[in-house]
Amino acid sequence: MPFLIDIQELKPGLIIFRRADVKHRNWYCRIKLPQQDRYKSVSLKTADIDAARERAFDQDVDVRFRIKHDVPIFNRPFSQIAKEYADLQKERVAAGQIAHHRWEVVDSIIRAQLNPYVGTIQISLIGQDRWQRYPLMRQTTGKGANGRVSDATIRTEMSIFRSIMAYAASKKYIPENHLFKGKLPLAKVRREEFTPEEYRQLHTFARGWVKKARKPVNLWYRTITYNFILIMCNTGMRPPEAKNLRWRDVSFRTDDQGRKFVVLNVRGKDKFRSLVAAGNVAEYLERIRAIAKVTGENDFVFTTSTGKPATTLYSSLITALLEESKLLLSSSGRRRSTYCFRHTYATFRLSEGVDVYFLSKQMGTSVQMIEDHYGHINPVKNAARILQGLPGWEPISAAPQVMAETGRVNADAAQTKAVKPKAKRPRDS
Repeated sequence: MPFLIDIQELKPGLIIFRRADVKHRNWYCRIKLPQQDRYKSVSLKTADIDAARERAFDQDVDVRFRIKHDVPIFNRPFSQIAKEYADLQKERVAAGQIAHHRWEVVDSIIRAQLNPYVGTIQISLIGQDRWQRYPLMRQTTGKGANGRVSDATIRTEMSIFRSIMAYAASKKYIPENHLFKGKLPLAKVRREEFTPEEYRQLHTFARGWVKKARKPVNLWYRTITYNFILIMCNTGMRPPEAKNLRWRDVSFRTDDQGRKFVVLNVRGKDKFRSLVAAGNVAEYLERIRAIAKVTGENDFVFTTSTGKPATTLYSSLITALLEESKLLLSSSGRRRSTYCFRHTYATFRLSEGVDVYFLSKQMGTSVQMIEDHYGHINPVKNAARILQGLPGWEPISAAPQVMAETGRVNADAAQTKAVKPKAKRPRDS
């Protein structure tokens, strides 16, 4: 470093020096961490050379003691580590791994909630008690839409709090035993999917909504948005995966019984996977291809009217559609987002009896996550599968199983009443 002057090596890995960029004549020491390409610099707060040497050796002993006993070496406030974590999330946005909105949420929670709570505290001093007291603090001092902060909001904030601490442990700012233990203290929030009746309402309203467009460009966007919704509800894709989808990632195939299906190679959330969808999704994709401005192999599937990637995935149009159809808020009063289409897919597939293991592979998540978030699916809807093999519940035919494995969201099929098999199922168009 150019500002280091009067450098003296006391032993390998330990030097003292003065700084040319300050007015005082005090000494500093720099210690190399064993088996690491990292250094710790400390102000010795003395201009006396003998005192500086003695204090430098004391600092060296302190560092080695900390390493031996797994005590943090570097003292940093929580706010500094939180900023590093937020900057990392922003890099992930640029790489297409997470949505820009996700980074905005993380950054906002850090600045508005976590920094006022623990921002000035050294991260090595933040313990389990701070974690456990957070919900009470937010419930007593925070304000939400209905007068108090919702459990869902607090859970989101605490998950980010925990992620920042995990990031600090990965960077060796704190030892592993400083990580928060136990599950989030508040109950999990049910995902805001559409009910079968709401899905039919949205489906019917959206077709009329498209026809009411007054200008060609509005008609174009509404047509794309409508088919985007159908694709999302019939595939279970995450929004970041849809944003990254290109035409080269789409292929059409036929199984050994001659049934057509779609294979989508999607990427997002740090992973690559393939998912399958029923033949109706091929129709929705072809509708988009027919009016898209760019359709080359490397072009994105979901684009704007000028052919550029649709970075917002038509969020304003979707919000307008949900508002006009009176479906923006769920029965619990929570605002729906693009993710509700994924939750709708999962709910309908479980209602139709798809095995949770196969569904977890299709959706790129874990069995545990599905059981945690979709455990509310009524067993009555799956009575035939649950009671299979018991007296009076012998399999009648293979037709229901074939229909359940097609991957298609069919609101009628999710009703609890019995329905006779039909030769041809209605089309979502």
